[in-house]
Formats: sequence, structure tokens, C-alpha cells
Amino acid sequence: MLHLFSALAVKKALDSLIPQFTTETGVAVDTVFDPTTVLMKRIEAGAKPDVIVAVTESLAVFDSVVPIAKTGIGVAVAAGTQVPDISTVPALCEALTSARSVAYSRTGASGIYFASMIEHLGIAAEVNARATVVDKGFTALAVVDGRADLAIQQLSELKFVPDVRIVGPLPEEVQHWSHFSVGLGTEAAPDAMLLHKFLTGQSVKAAYAEAGLIEDFR
Repeated sequence: MLHLFSALAVKKALDSLIPQFTTETGVAVDTVFDPTTVLMKRIEAGAKPDVIVAVTESLAVFDSVVPIAKTGIGVAVAAGTQVPDISTVPALCEALTSARSVAYSRTGASGIYFASMIEHLGIAAEVNARATVVDKGFTALAVVDGRADLAIQQLSELKFVPDVRIVGPLPEEVQHWSHFSVGLGTEAAPDAMLLHKFLTGQSVKAAYAEAGLIEDFR
């Protein structure tokens, strides 16, 4: 069995791709999904994945790193609720400060960026006074269960949660793109290259696109 570590942003695509890989090759895969920062802490503590899918910048020590996709940060609301205007930076600030609560991740790349963004925009104190900050996982769950009015996360992660409406991406002036790559572990099993080639092949591009990821094959 292969051990795969993957960032949450790619989960929707891998949920369909990994069973397909196992059917085609007969190789079983055990997958751990977490934010990239959490995956790196697991590896620092001694975990040895055969293959990893994570934010490209974190994979410097891995072998055969190949870019696959990128995604920006967006805003989501519960289905059937009013959609705020986030088309400009002032409109986004108004939406964030007017919301009953804004949900974002403490450890995910999107949440780390969002925390710095609202500091830069001068609205951190107001937003954080009533924010719903989750340690990890899908922030859109907080708008589904009513804890928050707005959810901030990478668009591919927002798209994973049913019963939400994606308002749109952040305005380009404050947008942040995360690039994801596939790498081989330093002690990867022989079959790991099969999975690596599968996840970086042309045949899986449609699955990434369907999951809200933008092609970043280079």
C-alpha cells in the first residue's frame, strides 16, 4: 500500500482519482488530507509519505516535484442567503466587517494569507472580534451550520462543501494564488512512481478542473 499526503485543496479531485488509480494498477493508496503546514509537521515528526501533493514552496526537499494546479482564494455563503458584493477591495472590506462572523482557517494557506490581508487592510481587529477561526478543515461548513455568514478559503476547498454558494474570488488586487505540486518521498516505495506519474499526467487534468483547480502543468 502507498501512503499519500495531500493538501485539502486537492481533496475533491483526489477523491475520484485515487479509486481510479487503484482500479487501473491494483495498488492501494492510504491518503491523509490536511493543510500543507500540518502535513509538514507530520513529516518533521517522522512520517514518511511515498507521495505528497502540497503547496509547491514546501516541497524543496522532495524528489521529482512536478506542478499540477493552482487555485485562488474565494468567499462563500450558505445556499439561499444574500450574496454580498466583493467585486472591489472597499466592497470586500464592507462585506467582511458587516458579517456576523467570518470563518477562516488557522493553519491553511488561505487562512494564513487572509489573516495578513485583513491586517494590511486595517480591519483585522473588527473582523477577528467575531471571527470563526477553525484549526483546519473546510471553512464553508461554518456557513452551512450557521456559525458564520461568510467563509474564506481556497476556491477548490469551498467547492468541496455541498449547500454553499461561492460568491466569487477575492478582488485581483488582494488575491493570493497557491500553487500545488506532486513530489516523491525520500524513502518512497517502488510503486510510488506509478502514482506520481498518474497524478501528473494529462489524463487527470479534467478532474482537477472539475474540482475548481486551474491548470498549472509546466
